[in-house]
Amino acid sequence: MQTMYVESIRESSLKHNTAFENIYRQYYGQLCLFASQYVDNDECEEVVQDVMLWLWENRIMLSYGISLKSFLFAAVKNKCTNKNIRKHIAKQALETVALTLPLFESPTYSEEQEVRALLHKALLEIPMEYRITFEMNRFGRLTYNEIALRTGVSPKTVAYRISQTLKALRRNLRDYIS
Repeated sequence: MQTMYVESIRESSLKHNTAFENIYRQYYGQLCLFASQYVDNDECEEVVQDVMLWLWENRIMLSYGISLKSFLFAAVKNKCTNKNIRKHIAKQALETVALTLPLFESPTYSEEQEVRALLHKALLEIPMEYRITFEMNRFGRLTYNEIALRTGVSPKTVAYRISQTLKALRRNLRDYIS
């Protein structure tokens, strides 16, 4: 009895998969073309795939009284509209932040020398292994893996040492960095 139930679930699942594949093949190109009216070409496929994924995940809740074609096109249009609204809001937020930030003045030579001296002093207070690791990465431009090979420690240890050094530098130079 239980074997028959499992078999009927498998058959039902196969029917859903086949039906979904048919829907996907039938509407994907049309929906991408439709979406291109509202969003950039590189975003069209993402929008359509999101709608198709939603369709698959919510296939059980769908009402049989609505036109699938109308539903898909409306969903794509709504998704495109929401995407454009989010982009517009993000653009406005960036413009607002840019207007409210004060213009950055470049430091004078003496200020720069003072900060360099403080940085050097702060680095001297850090344990030697950490300082060497940090300097190899930041000043020598070596990757974590390259540093790990040269110092005989794991890349995770390199990452930890650099993060700890940065924390100490932030703490010691907090009056000079924003």
